Amino acid sequence: MGKVRLWDAPVRLFHWSVVALFGALWWTGENGKIDLHKTIGLVMLGLVVFRVLWGFLGGSTARFGSFVKGPGAVLAYLRASREGKAPTIVGHNPLGGWSVLVLLGLLALQVGLGLIAQDSDAVASGPLNHFVSYDTGDAAGEAHEVVFNILLLFVALHVAAVLFYLFVKRDNLVHPMLSGHKAFTQAVEHPTFAPAWRLIVSVILAAAFAGWVALGAPFSLEQAKQAWQAPPPSAEESYM
Repeated sequence: MGKVRLWDAPVRLFHWSVVALFGALWWTGENGKIDLHKTIGLVMLGLVVFRVLWGFLGGSTARFGSFVKGPGAVLAYLRASREGKAPTIVGHNPLGGWSVLVLLGLLALQVGLGLIAQDSDAVASGPLNHFVSYDTGDAAGEAHEVVFNILLLFVALHVAAVLFYLFVKRDNLVHPMLSGHKAFTQAVEHPTFAPAWRLIVSVILAAAFAGWVALGAPFSLEQAKQAWQAPPPSAEESYM
């Protein structure tokens, strides 16, 4: 009973970083700040890769295996909640677990489309656009906008769910994601947390992958060196 350490720092930093970067990506996209938009998009890529890695290497409340359940478990949880008999869960409940997967999937899709996308004039393109045809890059650019609107809908549903828990179920979900701790009125099993070396490995791998993509995903050291030394293309060079 009492306060329990629920979320580790990496999970909380990922959560609030996504909130901040999502708004920044919207603003830069709407205002034509394409270079900054692409840079922030690469940071988002690194975050998504990190969260996937942390879903296997992180603590018990961060691991996918602890909160991703089958349809039967989700239905049972919803049925118990409706009857006021929902069990006390330390971490994501079965429904919340699927929302995490949907968010990661949509973010990964959105970033992936941005990596190969180009605008209608073929002036601005993602770092992996050279791997696809003009038509594919153009279609990816259009899909990039569609998926963003889907993400907006998902964010709205997420906020609505948080408000529902706050005002109807009297369960503040925001404070634990800020402080890392949550108060329980009954005895619960305390989560376990991953050692620092797993965090270091996850950060290095995620950053290395994002950096490799930023260079255009070179397949040799020579290509990587050329990409690193090459000046950024001008609008005319991008068009060509």
